[in-house]
Amino acid sequence: MTTLIKGPEAVTLPAPAPAARRRGRWVTIALFLLPALVLFLLLVVAPILVAFYASVFRWNGFGGLPTNFIGLDNFTRLFGTEIFGQDLWHLLVLVLLSVCIQLPFSLAIAMLLNQRIRGRALYRVVFFAPYVLSEVITGVLFSLILSPESGLANQFLSVFGLDSEWLADPDTVMPSLFLVMMWKYFGFHMMIYLAGRQSIPNELIEAAQIDGATSWKTFRHITLPLLGPTIRISVFLSVIYTIQLFDLVWILTQGGPSHSSETMAVTMMDWGFKRSQVGYASAISVVMFALSLVFALVYQRFVMRRDLEGATTSMGERR
Repeated sequence: MTTLIKGPEAVTLPAPAPAARRRGRWVTIALFLLPALVLFLLLVVAPILVAFYASVFRWNGFGGLPTNFIGLDNFTRLFGTEIFGQDLWHLLVLVLLSVCIQLPFSLAIAMLLNQRIRGRALYRVVFFAPYVLSEVITGVLFSLILSPESGLANQFLSVFGLDSEWLADPDTVMPSLFLVMMWKYFGFHMMIYLAGRQSIPNELIEAAQIDGATSWKTFRHITLPLLGPTIRISVFLSVIYTIQLFDLVWILTQGGPSHSSETMAVTMMDWGFKRSQVGYASAISVVMFALSLVFALVYQRFVMRRDLEGATTSMGERR
């Protein structure tokens, strides 16, 4: 009940009905969600549906909607090409290098910068700065650094009587590409690990030290297990990014030499925009979407299950 005092008398108004309050709450929620929902439908859902639709047609992207229906021929053609197998192999190589080298390196740097060392704030900024640069700027920068003729890398190696073709040699292009990826993205993962480490109560570390645990045992039995959810998120983001890798490869090598650094996204770009086979390129995009979706579902179901259950329980308790 609501009481209004107007003049000498008090007027009592009935309180809004619970159904009216709920209705008003849902209207408010809908009004706030509507702009984001419209953008999501137009920029995410609609392109996915268009890609699925175009993938079953032979279409060059011009002349209105596609009409030459060919069923699953684009997918049959894709799975039968040698380039698709190379793309999958390159994906596997980059994922393994990222998980086995880049992420442990990022974790080591994060643990180092968590210590009380002079200038650690500056080091954090310097290590994170490459991630702020766009992929295009990074690609142009390293295409100059790794140039076989006048690049800074070969000028340095010439002091020791060495040189390398870097991005121009099929044997060295993938390691070179990974070094560029690592330089750009290790700072991002470093900050994730650093945030996870700082969320661990110092009392646990101090208790282990009082009990006589060495730094390695403290890290192995306390810090690393408590960083588990953070590490799993980092691995998830790294794999999803690698599946969709395009910008750096396109700027640095465009998939060359001789398809030796090509990824699925580069293959899609080549067939869709250079060769005007949009239907075939759409089939490649559908395969990329399926790989990302299957990995995300399987990873969340079997690897991140406890983390998601813990987050759901915490939200329920807060309510």
